[in-house]
Amino acid sequence: MDLDISIDEFEGPLDLLLHLIKESKMDIFNIEIEKITDQYLRYIEHQEKLNLEISSGYLVMAAELIEMKSRLLLPRTTVEEEMEEEDPKEDLVARLLEYQAYKEITKTLKEKEEIRKEIYTKAPDNFSQYREEGVSLQGDISLDDLLDAFQKYLRRMQKMKPLKTKVTIKEISVSSRQTDIKKILFKKKKVSFFELFPEFSKEYIVATFLAILEMAKEKELRIVQNNNFDDIICEVVS
Repeated sequence: MDLDISIDEFEGPLDLLLHLIKESKMDIFNIEIEKITDQYLRYIEHQEKLNLEISSGYLVMAAELIEMKSRLLLPRTTVEEEMEEEDPKEDLVARLLEYQAYKEITKTLKEKEEIRKEIYTKAPDNFSQYREEGVSLQGDISLDDLLDAFQKYLRRMQKMKPLKTKVTIKEISVSSRQTDIKKILFKKKKVSFFELFPEFSKEYIVATFLAILEMAKEKELRIVQNNNFDDIICEVVS
C-alpha cells in the first residue's frame, strides 16, 4: 500500500484506521485484524523514519491492534474458552462506526457553515416611529374582538331582516356618519357600539363601522369593554 501520507491528514487513529479499511476495500463489520494491523504499523514506522512527531493516541491504537492480533493468533486450549472469550474486533468495530457517524455529521455541519457564511444578516430596525397610531381600545378588548362582535351582530340582524324590503338609493358617506355619531356622543357622552347602527343596509353599516374606527384612530371617541362578553361602549374622549 502507498504510504505517501502524512499524519497531519488525519484527525486521530480511528480516522487513520477508517482510511486504511477503505483503501483495502474491507467490510467494516469484518475487519481483517492481521492485515490492518500490519498496514497500521507500517504507517507508524514510515512516519518515524521521516522524523515526524507521532501523538500518543496513534501509539496506543498500535498497541491495541498488536494485542488483538496476538489474541487471534494464540490457540484456544478448550472449546469453553473459545466460546467465553469475547471477539476483540467487536469493540473496535463499534468505535469505528461511532466515529464514522460523528465524522459524517461534522462534514454536514461544515457544509452548512460554509453556506451560512454567504448569508448576510442584520439586526431588525425599529419602525415604530413610522407606524400610524392605531384605534383607541381599552379594557379586555382588541380589534379582533371588535370585528368578531360586529360579525355576530350582522348575522343576528340578517335573521331579523323583514322578508319584503323596499330598495331605495341613498348615498351614505363615512364623513356624514362621523357627524351623526359626534351629535349622538355630544348628547349621551357614551353609547353602546351597536346602537350606532339604527339602519340595516350594506352601505349604512360599512360607512358607520369605518366612521367609528376613524374617530377612534383620531382620538375623537374611545371604544371600551371592561370584561369579556360585556357590552362594547363608545364614549367621548375626555
